[in-house]
Amino acid sequence: MSYERSAAAAAYIRTKLGDKQPIAWLVLGSGLGDFAKNCVDPIIIPYADIPNFPKTTVAGHVGQLVAGYVSGKFVVIQQGRWHLYEGHDAETVVIGIRVMHHLGIKQLIVTNAAGGVNTSFQPGDLMLMTDHINNLGMNPLVGPNDDRFGPRFPDMSAYTPECLELVRKAAAACGVTIREGVYQANRGPCYETPAEVRMARAIGADAVGMSTVPEVIAARHQGAKVIGISCITNMAAGILKQPLNHQEVTETAAKASAAFTKLVLEIVKML
Repeated sequence: MSYERSAAAAAYIRTKLGDKQPIAWLVLGSGLGDFAKNCVDPIIIPYADIPNFPKTTVAGHVGQLVAGYVSGKFVVIQQGRWHLYEGHDAETVVIGIRVMHHLGIKQLIVTNAAGGVNTSFQPGDLMLMTDHINNLGMNPLVGPNDDRFGPRFPDMSAYTPECLELVRKAAAACGVTIREGVYQANRGPCYETPAEVRMARAIGADAVGMSTVPEVIAARHQGAKVIGISCITNMAAGILKQPLNHQEVTETAAKASAAFTKLVLEIVKML
């Protein structure tokens, strides 16, 4: 049913876009939704109006699509995502990415708020995702494969040298410092324990979060290119002697929004 569900959603969205063809689909994570204000001539489509799109329930996730011109390029921005911890199934979590397929969009820019595992990071840093670790206990491709989306066994070398180099050039061009590292997705909704953070560091993670990986898997399944950026909003449990909370996540993301905006505007310009 995934193909039919996403096709119906895409058909409705297409009526709003008219003959404009988006070149990229952007997913904005917690506290990063204000980037959508950079759209020129925005077309706003509330999730509530789109067939088969659920509501968003997490603070910092507005729950609408914003289509418009960013750096002169027509893009669609997913202002709010869905998470497994909200009780959604894997098919629902990636429905926005499946819509990309029907709209003929082959570039995904996915962002998230993440906890820093690498002790050289600081809250407010931006991290270019060079790879990911799937610790969600799920995969959106489990079950019968729909060949209309992609092959049964897709390659997961998602973060290609070309996309990584584009982001590095964009960061240099706009004067934004960017870290690089591996993002590990955990199911949530509780934050990791100090022991889990030590384990994440031991297996090669630089940041942890509760999203992004399902979208990347679905995007790669359907042959899209992927750029991933994490905003390090806090240091993960056990690194600093203070409890973690979502308010800190959204507040730090807001403070980092100026650098984030400069970087993403430059990335889209270079696409």
